[in-house]
Amino acid sequence: MIIGVPKEIKNNENRVGLTPAGVSALTKAGHKLFVQATAGLGSGFSDEEYKKAGATMLKTIDEVYKKAEMIIKVKEPIKQEYGLIKAGQLLFTYFHFASYEPLTKAMIKSKAVCLAYETVEKPDRSLPLLVPMSEVAGRMSIQEGAKYLEKPMGGRGILLGGVPGVRPANVLVLGGGIVGTQAAKMAAGLGADVTLMDVSLPRLRQLDDLLPANVKTVYSNEYNIREAIKNSDLIVGAVLIPGAKAPSLITRDMLKTMKPGTVMVDVAIDQGGCFETSKATTHQDPIYVIDGVIHYCVANMPGAVPYTSTLALTNATLPYALQLANKGWKKACVENEELKPGLNVVDGKVVYKGVAEAFNLKYTDVKEVLK
Repeated sequence: MIIGVPKEIKNNENRVGLTPAGVSALTKAGHKLFVQATAGLGSGFSDEEYKKAGATMLKTIDEVYKKAEMIIKVKEPIKQEYGLIKAGQLLFTYFHFASYEPLTKAMIKSKAVCLAYETVEKPDRSLPLLVPMSEVAGRMSIQEGAKYLEKPMGGRGILLGGVPGVRPANVLVLGGGIVGTQAAKMAAGLGADVTLMDVSLPRLRQLDDLLPANVKTVYSNEYNIREAIKNSDLIVGAVLIPGAKAPSLITRDMLKTMKPGTVMVDVAIDQGGCFETSKATTHQDPIYVIDGVIHYCVANMPGAVPYTSTLALTNATLPYALQLANKGWKKACVENEELKPGLNVVDGKVVYKGVAEAFNLKYTDVKEVLK
Protein backbone atom coordinates (compact mmCIF):
# COMPACT_ATOMS: atom_id res chain seq x y z
CA MET A 1 0.00 0.00 0.00
CA ILE A 2 1.08 3.58 -0.62
CA ILE A 3 1.01 5.47 2.67
CA GLY A 4 1.30 9.23 3.13
CA VAL A 5 2.28 11.19 6.24
CA PRO A 6 1.51 14.89 5.81
CA LYS A 7 2.76 17.68 8.02
CA GLU A 8 0.13 18.77 10.56
CA ILE A 9 -1.12 22.28 9.86
CA LYS A 10 -3.49 22.83 12.78
CA ASN A 11 -2.47 25.73 15.04
CA ASN A 12 0.63 24.82 17.08
CA GLU A 13 0.29 21.12 16.27
CA ASN A 14 3.83 19.79 16.41
CA ARG A 15 3.07 16.07 16.46
CA VAL A 16 3.46 13.84 13.42
CA GLY A 17 1.49 10.75 12.38
CA LEU A 18 4.44 8.34 12.37
CA THR A 19 7.90 8.22 13.92
CA PRO A 20 10.86 7.03 11.81
CA ALA A 21 10.55 3.71 13.65
CA GLY A 22 6.95 3.43 12.47
CA VAL A 23 8.00 4.22 8.90
CA SER A 24 10.68 1.53 9.12
CA ALA A 25 8.18 -1.11 10.28
CA LEU A 26 5.80 -0.33 7.43
CA THR A 27 8.50 -0.25 4.74
CA LYS A 28 9.85 -3.59 5.96
CA ALA A 29 6.33 -4.97 5.56
CA GLY A 30 6.53 -4.02 1.89
CA HIS A 31 4.69 -0.69 1.83
CA LYS A 32 5.70 2.56 0.15
CA LEU A 33 5.95 5.55 2.49
CA PHE A 34 5.76 9.20 1.45
CA VAL A 35 6.45 11.75 4.20
CA GLN A 36 6.12 15.49 3.76
CA ALA A 37 9.39 17.37 4.25
CA THR A 38 9.84 18.76 7.79
CA ALA A 39 6.73 16.86 9.01
CA GLY A 40 8.66 15.45 11.96
CA LEU A 41 10.77 18.44 12.95
CA GLY A 42 8.31 19.66 15.57
CA SER A 43 8.53 16.27 17.29
CA GLY A 44 12.34 16.14 17.05
CA PHE A 45 12.63 13.86 13.99
CA SER A 46 14.67 15.02 10.99
CA ASP A 47 13.99 14.36 7.31
CA GLU A 48 17.24 12.39 7.24
CA GLU A 49 15.91 10.00 9.89
CA TYR A 50 12.82 9.35 7.79
CA LYS A 51 14.94 8.76 4.68
CA LYS A 52 17.09 6.24 6.56
CA ALA A 53 13.90 4.50 7.68
CA GLY A 54 12.88 4.05 4.03
CA ALA A 55 10.57 7.00 3.36
CA THR A 56 10.50 9.16 0.25
CA MET A 57 10.29 12.83 1.19
CA LEU A 58 7.87 15.09 -0.68
CA LYS A 59 7.92 18.88 -0.60
CA THR A 60 4.21 19.67 -0.38
CA ILE A 61 1.10 18.39 1.37
CA ASP A 62 -0.67 18.29 -2.00
CA GLU A 63 1.84 15.72 -3.30
CA VAL A 64 1.38 13.51 -0.23
CA TYR A 65 -2.41 13.41 -0.56
CA LYS A 66 -2.20 12.90 -4.32
CA LYS A 67 0.06 9.83 -4.11
CA ALA A 68 -1.26 8.11 -0.98
CA GLU A 69 -3.90 5.40 -0.72
CA MET A 70 -3.79 5.70 3.04
CA ILE A 71 -3.10 8.87 5.04
CA ILE A 72 -1.79 8.55 8.60
CA LYS A 73 -2.20 11.76 10.59
CA VAL A 74 -2.63 13.01 14.13
CA LYS A 75 -5.42 15.58 13.97
CA GLU A 76 -8.53 15.83 11.84
CA PRO A 77 -8.13 17.44 8.40
CA ILE A 78 -8.80 21.17 8.49
CA LYS A 79 -10.47 23.26 5.80
CA GLN A 80 -7.31 23.67 3.69
CA GLU A 81 -7.08 19.88 3.41
CA TYR A 82 -10.69 19.08 2.49
CA GLY A 83 -10.11 19.51 -1.23
CA LEU A 84 -7.02 17.29 -1.21
CA ILE A 85 -8.84 14.19 0.01
CA LYS A 86 -9.80 11.67 -2.68
CA ALA A 87 -12.75 9.30 -2.94
CA GLY A 88 -11.82 5.89 -1.57
CA GLN A 89 -8.74 7.24 0.23
CA LEU A 90 -8.29 5.85 3.75
CA LEU A 91 -7.71 8.44 6.46
CA PHE A 92 -6.44 7.06 9.77
CA THR A 93 -6.39 9.82 12.38
CA TYR A 94 -8.29 11.51 15.21
CA PHE A 95 -11.53 12.98 13.85
CA HIS A 96 -13.88 13.77 16.79
CA PHE A 97 -16.67 14.22 14.23
CA ALA A 98 -19.47 14.75 16.76
CA SER A 99 -17.99 18.08 17.83
CA TYR A 100 -17.78 19.69 14.36
CA GLU A 101 -20.45 19.44 11.69
CA PRO A 102 -18.50 21.11 8.82
CA LEU A 103 -15.78 18.44 9.06
CA THR A 104 -18.38 15.67 9.08
CA LYS A 105 -20.12 17.05 5.99
CA ALA A 106 -16.81 17.62 4.20
CA MET A 107 -15.77 14.01 4.75
CA ILE A 108 -19.18 12.77 3.62
CA LYS A 109 -18.75 14.82 0.44
CA SER A 110 -15.20 13.51 -0.12
CA LYS A 111 -16.40 9.87 -0.16
CA ALA A 112 -13.20 8.93 1.69
CA VAL A 113 -12.90 6.14 4.26
CA CYS A 114 -12.57 7.82 7.66
CA LEU A 115 -11.26 5.53 10.39
CA ALA A 116 -11.10 7.44 13.67
CA TYR A 117 -8.49 6.66 16.31
CA GLU A 118 -10.88 7.70 19.08
CA THR A 119 -13.53 5.04 18.33
CA VAL A 120 -11.31 2.00 17.78
CA GLU A 121 -12.54 -0.16 20.64
CA LYS A 122 -11.46 -3.31 22.44
CA PRO A 123 -13.96 -5.95 23.65
CA ASP A 124 -13.76 -4.51 27.18
CA ARG A 125 -14.94 -1.12 25.77
CA SER A 126 -11.51 0.47 26.28
CA LEU A 127 -10.23 2.82 23.56
CA PRO A 128 -6.61 1.83 22.85
CA LEU A 129 -5.79 4.72 20.50
CA LEU A 130 -7.31 7.34 22.78
CA VAL A 131 -5.47 6.08 25.86
CA PRO A 132 -1.95 7.47 25.14
CA MET A 133 -3.18 10.97 24.31
CA SER A 134 -5.67 10.86 27.18
CA GLU A 135 -2.78 10.04 29.51
CA VAL A 136 -0.82 13.01 28.17
CA ALA A 137 -3.82 15.38 28.28
CA GLY A 138 -4.82 14.28 31.78
CA ARG A 139 -1.36 14.98 33.15
CA MET A 140 -1.07 18.23 31.20
CA SER A 141 -4.42 19.47 32.53
CA ILE A 142 -2.88 19.82 35.98
CA GLN A 143 0.35 21.30 34.64
CA GLU A 144 -1.59 23.95 32.71
CA GLY A 145 -4.16 24.48 35.44
CA ALA A 146 -1.44 25.09 38.01
CA LYS A 147 0.16 27.65 35.71
CA TYR A 148 -3.07 29.61 35.21
CA LEU A 149 -3.77 29.62 38.95
CA GLU A 150 -0.78 31.95 39.24
CA LYS A 151 -1.71 35.62 39.72
CA PRO A 152 0.23 36.96 36.70
CA MET A 153 -1.79 34.55 34.54
CA GLY A 154 -5.08 35.82 35.98
CA GLY A 155 -5.63 33.08 38.55
CA ARG A 156 -6.27 33.17 42.29
CA GLY A 157 -2.57 33.16 43.13
CA ILE A 158 -2.63 29.71 44.68
CA LEU A 159 0.20 27.17 44.77
CA LEU A 160 -1.36 23.81 43.95
CA GLY A 161 0.32 21.90 46.76
CA GLY A 162 0.37 24.70 49.33
CA VAL A 163 3.22 24.86 51.86
CA PRO A 164 3.49 23.84 55.53
CA GLY A 165 0.94 25.87 57.44
CA VAL A 166 -1.05 26.84 54.31
CA ARG A 167 -3.82 24.73 52.80
CA PRO A 168 -3.24 23.29 49.31
CA ALA A 169 -5.53 24.05 46.38
CA ASN A 170 -8.83 22.24 45.94
CA VAL A 171 -8.92 20.36 42.64
CA LEU A 172 -12.14 18.91 41.23
CA VAL A 173 -11.87 16.27 38.51
CA LEU A 174 -15.06 15.38 36.63
CA GLY A 175 -14.76 11.90 35.14
CA GLY A 176 -12.88 8.84 36.35
CA GLY A 177 -11.61 7.51 33.02
CA ILE A 178 -8.04 7.70 31.71
CA VAL A 179 -7.92 11.52 31.62
CA GLY A 180 -9.49 11.93 35.05
CA THR A 181 -7.35 9.28 36.68
CA GLN A 182 -4.13 10.79 35.31
CA ALA A 183 -5.24 14.29 36.32
CA ALA A 184 -6.05 13.12 39.85
CA LYS A 185 -2.68 11.34 40.12
CA MET A 186 -0.77 14.43 39.04
CA ALA A 187 -2.72 16.80 41.28
CA ALA A 188 -2.37 14.45 44.24
CA GLY A 189 1.34 14.04 43.58
CA LEU A 190 1.75 17.81 43.77
CA GLY A 191 -0.04 17.82 47.14
CA ALA A 192 -3.43 19.22 46.15
CA ASP A 193 -6.68 18.27 47.90
CA VAL A 194 -8.43 16.34 45.10
CA THR A 195 -12.08 15.38 44.59
CA LEU A 196 -12.80 12.97 41.75
CA MET A 197 -16.38 12.48 40.50
CA ASP A 198 -17.86 9.79 38.29
CA VAL A 199 -21.27 8.18 37.68
CA SER A 200 -19.93 4.62 37.97
CA LEU A 201 -19.82 3.30 41.53
CA PRO A 202 -17.67 0.29 40.54
CA ARG A 203 -15.15 2.72 39.00
CA LEU A 204 -15.20 4.94 42.09
CA ARG A 205 -14.56 1.91 44.31
CA GLN A 206 -11.64 0.92 42.13
CA LEU A 207 -10.15 4.41 42.15
CA ASP A 208 -10.69 4.75 45.89
CA ASP A 209 -8.40 1.74 46.35
CA LEU A 210 -5.80 2.82 43.79
CA LEU A 211 -5.37 6.55 44.37
CA PRO A 212 -3.60 8.19 47.33
CA ALA A 213 -5.37 9.41 50.46
CA ASN A 214 -5.57 13.04 49.31
CA VAL A 215 -7.98 11.98 46.52
CA LYS A 216 -11.62 11.68 47.64
CA THR A 217 -14.19 10.00 45.38
CA VAL A 218 -17.71 11.42 45.14
CA TYR A 219 -20.67 10.27 43.06
CA SER A 220 -21.33 12.65 40.19
CA ASN A 221 -24.70 14.38 39.99
CA GLU A 222 -25.79 17.97 39.52
CA TYR A 223 -26.25 18.64 43.25
CA ASN A 224 -22.78 17.34 44.17
CA ILE A 225 -21.15 19.24 41.31
CA ARG A 226 -22.87 22.50 42.33
CA GLU A 227 -21.63 22.07 45.90
CA ALA A 228 -18.07 21.11 44.93
CA ILE A 229 -17.40 23.95 42.50
CA LYS A 230 -18.01 26.61 45.18
CA ASN A 231 -14.73 25.75 46.88
CA SER A 232 -12.73 24.46 43.91
CA ASP A 233 -9.67 26.32 42.67
CA LEU A 234 -9.02 24.13 39.62
CA ILE A 235 -11.67 22.09 37.80
CA VAL A 236 -10.77 19.51 35.15
CA GLY A 237 -13.46 18.32 32.74
CA ALA A 238 -12.59 14.75 31.79
CA VAL A 239 -15.82 13.10 30.67
CA LEU A 240 -16.14 11.05 27.49
CA ILE A 241 -18.98 9.41 25.62
CA PRO A 242 -17.13 7.56 22.80
CA GLY A 243 -17.88 9.10 19.42
CA ALA A 244 -20.61 11.39 20.78
CA LYS A 245 -20.79 14.95 22.07
CA ALA A 246 -19.77 15.42 25.69
CA PRO A 247 -22.53 16.38 28.18
CA SER A 248 -22.49 19.88 29.76
CA LEU A 249 -21.82 19.23 33.44
CA ILE A 250 -21.15 22.84 34.43
CA THR A 251 -23.70 25.36 33.17
CA ARG A 252 -23.33 29.11 32.69
CA ASP A 253 -25.29 29.93 35.85
CA MET A 254 -22.91 27.84 37.97
CA LEU A 255 -19.97 30.14 37.18
CA LYS A 256 -21.41 32.84 39.41
CA THR A 257 -21.06 30.54 42.42
CA MET A 258 -17.31 30.05 41.87
CA LYS A 259 -14.50 32.10 43.33
CA PRO A 260 -12.96 34.70 40.97
CA GLY A 261 -9.77 33.34 39.43
CA THR A 262 -10.94 29.73 39.45
CA VAL A 263 -9.46 27.80 36.51
CA MET A 264 -11.45 25.33 34.41
CA VAL A 265 -9.58 23.01 32.03
CA ASP A 266 -11.89 21.29 29.55
CA VAL A 267 -10.09 18.20 28.23
CA ALA A 268 -13.37 17.08 26.62
CA ILE A 269 -13.27 20.01 24.20
CA ASP A 270 -12.41 17.67 21.30
CA GLN A 271 -15.89 16.21 21.78
CA GLY A 272 -17.61 19.56 22.17
CA GLY A 273 -16.63 20.25 25.78
CA CYS A 274 -18.27 19.39 29.10
CA PHE A 275 -18.77 22.98 30.29
CA GLU A 276 -21.62 24.98 28.74
CA THR A 277 -19.33 27.99 28.31
CA SER A 278 -16.52 26.04 26.62
CA LYS A 279 -15.29 26.96 23.16
CA ALA A 280 -12.16 25.58 21.53
CA THR A 281 -8.97 27.60 21.99
CA THR A 282 -5.41 27.20 20.73
CA HIS A 283 -1.94 27.00 22.25
CA GLN A 284 -1.38 30.49 20.81
CA ASP A 285 -4.44 31.91 22.57
CA PRO A 286 -5.32 29.29 25.21
CA ILE A 287 -7.65 31.02 27.66
CA TYR A 288 -10.61 33.34 28.01
CA VAL A 289 -12.53 34.58 31.05
CA ILE A 290 -16.27 34.45 31.74
CA ASP A 291 -17.70 35.72 35.03
CA GLY A 292 -14.20 35.83 36.50
CA VAL A 293 -13.56 32.14 35.72
CA ILE A 294 -10.58 31.24 33.53
CA HIS A 295 -11.40 28.73 30.76
CA TYR A 296 -8.56 26.69 29.23
CA CYS A 297 -10.01 24.77 26.26
CA VAL A 298 -7.11 23.90 23.97
CA ALA A 299 -8.29 21.20 21.59
CA ASN A 300 -4.89 19.62 20.97
CA MET A 301 -3.22 19.77 24.37
CA PRO A 302 -0.71 16.94 23.67
CA GLY A 303 0.58 18.98 20.72
CA ALA A 304 2.52 21.08 23.24
CA VAL A 305 4.67 18.07 24.20
CA PRO A 306 5.09 16.54 20.73
CA TYR A 307 8.13 14.37 21.36
CA THR A 308 6.42 12.47 24.17
CA SER A 309 3.06 12.47 22.39
CA THR A 310 4.28 11.26 18.99
CA LEU A 311 6.21 8.36 20.47
CA ALA A 312 3.25 7.35 22.64
CA LEU A 313 0.80 7.63 19.72
CA THR A 314 2.87 5.60 17.26
CA ASN A 315 3.36 2.89 19.90
CA ALA A 316 -0.43 2.51 19.95
CA THR A 317 -1.40 3.08 16.30
CA LEU A 318 1.33 1.12 14.49
CA PRO A 319 -0.09 -2.41 15.03
CA TYR A 320 -3.43 -1.25 13.58
CA ALA A 321 -1.76 0.66 10.72
CA LEU A 322 0.11 -2.52 9.75
CA GLN A 323 -3.14 -4.49 9.64
CA LEU A 324 -4.84 -1.86 7.50
CA ALA A 325 -1.90 -1.65 5.11
CA ASN A 326 -1.33 -5.41 4.88
CA LYS A 327 -4.96 -6.42 4.38
CA GLY A 328 -6.71 -3.31 3.10
CA TRP A 329 -9.22 -1.45 5.27
CA LYS A 330 -12.22 -3.63 4.49
CA LYS A 331 -10.61 -7.00 5.23
CA ALA A 332 -8.81 -5.61 8.28
CA CYS A 333 -12.08 -4.27 9.74
CA VAL A 334 -13.92 -7.52 9.04
CA GLU A 335 -11.23 -9.62 10.69
CA ASN A 336 -10.50 -7.28 13.61
CA GLU A 337 -13.52 -6.34 15.73
CA GLU A 338 -11.46 -3.59 17.36
CA LEU A 339 -10.98 -1.71 14.08
CA LYS A 340 -14.60 -2.01 12.94
CA PRO A 341 -16.04 0.66 15.32
CA GLY A 342 -13.25 2.97 14.15
CA LEU A 343 -15.11 3.42 10.87
CA ASN A 344 -17.12 6.66 11.09
CA VAL A 345 -17.70 7.82 7.52
CA VAL A 346 -17.33 5.55 4.47
CA ASP A 347 -18.06 6.47 0.85
CA GLY A 348 -20.40 9.29 1.84
CA LYS A 349 -22.25 7.25 4.47
CA VAL A 350 -22.18 7.88 8.23
CA VAL A 351 -21.59 4.47 9.81
CA TYR A 352 -21.09 5.53 13.44
CA LYS A 353 -24.34 6.08 15.34
CA GLY A 354 -23.04 8.81 17.68
CA VAL A 355 -21.98 10.97 14.73
CA ALA A 356 -25.29 10.50 12.90
CA GLU A 357 -27.25 11.39 16.03
CA ALA A 358 -25.14 14.49 16.72
CA PHE A 359 -26.25 16.14 13.47
CA ASN A 360 -29.47 14.27 12.59
CA LEU A 361 -27.80 12.57 9.64
CA LYS A 362 -28.83 9.30 8.05
CA TYR A 363 -27.16 6.35 9.77
CA THR A 364 -25.94 3.31 7.84
CA ASP A 365 -24.98 0.15 9.72
CA VAL A 366 -21.25 -0.48 9.32
CA LYS A 367 -22.02 -4.04 8.18
CA GLU A 368 -23.47 -2.59 4.99
CA VAL A 369 -20.14 -1.10 3.90
CA LEU A 370 -18.17 -4.19 4.87
CA LYS A 371 -20.06 -6.59 2.60
